[in-house]
Amino acid sequence: MKKQVFSTFLFLGLFAGYVHAQTPQTVGPEKGSLVIVGGGTMGPEIWNRFLELAGGPAAANIVIIPTAGEDSSAMSAPREKEKLLSLGVKNITVLHTRDPKVANQESFVAPVRNATGIWFVGGRHWRLADSYLNTLAHKEFKAVLERGGVIGGTSAGATILGSFMVRGDTKGNSIMIGDHTQGLDFIHNVTIDQHFLRRNRQFDLIDVIKTRPELLGIAIDESTAIVVQQNSFDVIGNSYVGIYEANQIANSAKYPSGQNSTGGPFYFLGKGQKFDLKARKVINQPPSRPNEPAK
Repeated sequence: MKKQVFSTFLFLGLFAGYVHAQTPQTVGPEKGSLVIVGGGTMGPEIWNRFLELAGGPAAANIVIIPTAGEDSSAMSAPREKEKLLSLGVKNITVLHTRDPKVANQESFVAPVRNATGIWFVGGRHWRLADSYLNTLAHKEFKAVLERGGVIGGTSAGATILGSFMVRGDTKGNSIMIGDHTQGLDFIHNVTIDQHFLRRNRQFDLIDVIKTRPELLGIAIDESTAIVVQQNSFDVIGNSYVGIYEANQIANSAKYPSGQNSTGGPFYFLGKGQKFDLKARKVINQPPSRPNEPAK
């Protein structure tokens, strides 16, 4: 009898370990950092953090990728270049192509090999996927992180940084799961939405996570960013970040508000809060407001 009980517990333990091993985890870059912005105006805090991670204004070597924009804007010097120049950055390269064959050329990727930071401009992220996904340029983007650099982006330039792209359909950005869903995958098993409060998008990721429950959904509002280092991120900027996770959504449906609710289908993180990507939980509570006692 004891042998049978032991065998049963051994089986259950092995099965639980197998299930855990089969559950995809959200994992950030082993080295380097990501600065992921929800669009809108970027304040000094965000730009300063990006440049600090790129080595500081004097030492930074920044490559700007404007490919998500329309042809007319992509071919001109982006406003990000003017901003970086005003912050004291001297080494800036604007890199753009619509042709993945060009993105596979050694001469094209040469500036990336010297970069300490890459910035993806906003627009439509399917254009970035069509141009760079699984090319030599894509490989060299990853190499920037591997040598401790930083990759940032705003709006469409934020969504492309994840593994699964929402709003990537060529017919329009209101289609959540469309004809382009593969991102550059600098952060694994995550989908990133942007402008989410400003454009009233706070419920849009719920059905996406129901369809793809292995994903962690991160929605970032305008003038706000998450800074990802290894398996955690912290929130900077002026607004909020929304977190969407399958268990949270399932529990909110099982226990409606007022009936032992575990909370809504998503929750907010504010400035200064940190999040554990592997455990998918908040590391710290928000700081106390003025005249409010600490918890």
